[in-house]
Amino acid sequence: MHNNYFFLHHLTRSLEKRLAGTVVSECFSQNKDELIIRFETATSPFFLKASLPASFSCLSFPRSFFRARKNSVDLFGALIGQRAQHIQQFTNERSFAVHFGNAYSLLFKMHGNRANVLLFHENQPVELFKNNMTADLDLSIEHMDRQISWTFDEFLKNHDNLHSAYFTFGKWIWTYLDDKGFANAPKGDQWRLIESTLQELAKPVFFVSEMGEKLVLTLLPVGRPLRTFSDPVEALNDFFFAYTQHEAFRIEKAAALSSLRERLQGSAAYYEKTYQKLNSVTTDNNYKVWADLLMANLTTIQPGLDRVTLPSFYDPDQFIEIKLKRDLSPQKNAELYYKKSKNQQSEVDRLQQILNSKTAEIARIKDQILKIEGETDLKKLRSIVDPLGTVKLPAESREALPYHEMDFQGFKILVGKNAQSNDKLTLKFGYKEDLWLHAKDVAGSHVLVKYQSGKKFPKEVIERAAQVAAFYSKRKTDSLCPVTVTPRKFVRKRKGDPAGAVIVEREEVILVEPKR
Repeated sequence: MHNNYFFLHHLTRSLEKRLAGTVVSECFSQNKDELIIRFETATSPFFLKASLPASFSCLSFPRSFFRARKNSVDLFGALIGQRAQHIQQFTNERSFAVHFGNAYSLLFKMHGNRANVLLFHENQPVELFKNNMTADLDLSIEHMDRQISWTFDEFLKNHDNLHSAYFTFGKWIWTYLDDKGFANAPKGDQWRLIESTLQELAKPVFFVSEMGEKLVLTLLPVGRPLRTFSDPVEALNDFFFAYTQHEAFRIEKAAALSSLRERLQGSAAYYEKTYQKLNSVTTDNNYKVWADLLMANLTTIQPGLDRVTLPSFYDPDQFIEIKLKRDLSPQKNAELYYKKSKNQQSEVDRLQQILNSKTAEIARIKDQILKIEGETDLKKLRSIVDPLGTVKLPAESREALPYHEMDFQGFKILVGKNAQSNDKLTLKFGYKEDLWLHAKDVAGSHVLVKYQSGKKFPKEVIERAAQVAAFYSKRKTDSLCPVTVTPRKFVRKRKGDPAGAVIVEREEVILVEPKR
């Protein structure tokens, strides 16, 4: 209701007392949808700020305003040095004009997402604040007033279409009337409610109220009134500051919770997938059984076979076929299967470690969600949420992870933070099936693409990881950067090598453009 006719009527009366006789000394913009006008008074400057983004158009009157040295542009130059004479509030219209000497006028059209400021000379529009709203050039100051007949006869005549007949009321006045039982009241009572409401709207009492998740400025006690004012300028200043803070809090909180819930869903899905894989690996003990069968039947197995069928330990009537390497003895084949069984146990340990890590991560995310859901202060919210809307982990958690993580086409890409972190990432968090990348022959971050069972690394994923490796290296400004790509199992570290230094035993090199 801060742009409603009834509020603007009070506001312009107050501005008339403040601005009459003042002189414009500056008129400029340093944000796309923000206009600042400085009026010089006998004592101190008076600032008018018109904030006109489509999402929220509002006037405010800061006590001081320091113009930026850069990214600032002068506007409405013809107004500089002009003296304000009087302010005209157009009847039943969400617009008003400040009239100056030399036939200049500045029209403030406060029409929500179509708000604009226009400069007129001799009643002709000559300059727009929002140049894309060319239809505003057809506006005429002489024809801005709109008429409403506030008589009982007109009320009865338009009874079935009151919202259109009383177009100045707007959402919050009708909300107030509905709260008073207007819809179900007899016509006589409805008319008396309208008359009493008009009397309330004429009083200079202004409420900053909470309506659900929104803050509103009204002339009526709707919702939950938070503060009450008698000066419309003070009320508007308080509302503008509170609204922008409230909206910033609401938007940042929603973004943080959305990001966290997305991460929680991803972590839960990854946990379930890893759990299923662990369950499969745990129940698959074929390598150990095959090795034991071969050792138990060494004397009966002929050398040079590529497969052999042996009776099961548990059911002599059941036979198990085992593949063999023709060039190895039965004992060597058994040793090979024992080695695979040992590797299988390593895989079990690795998967269990991942599950433990994911369990802790899920608990941490749930804790952060609960913490943010209960937060009511913007400053405290921002202390745990970074500007991108993703939640910051506690310091000890951040230090525990030596890498940054990103997802691309379902694959996790890990990027080392520094030389010491590179060692931890490659040697502690990297496994032989992972893909390892590094900008060739220069210092830079180690990059790992985590292996997914049964999936090949797509070309697009490899190229994306290579672009990241190139960006986080000394070649980040090159147009093309050669990047080493190899399975992690071909990367090792020699004793005594400095942090981050490794030996690559086998590699491929691809050329990519560095990209963050």
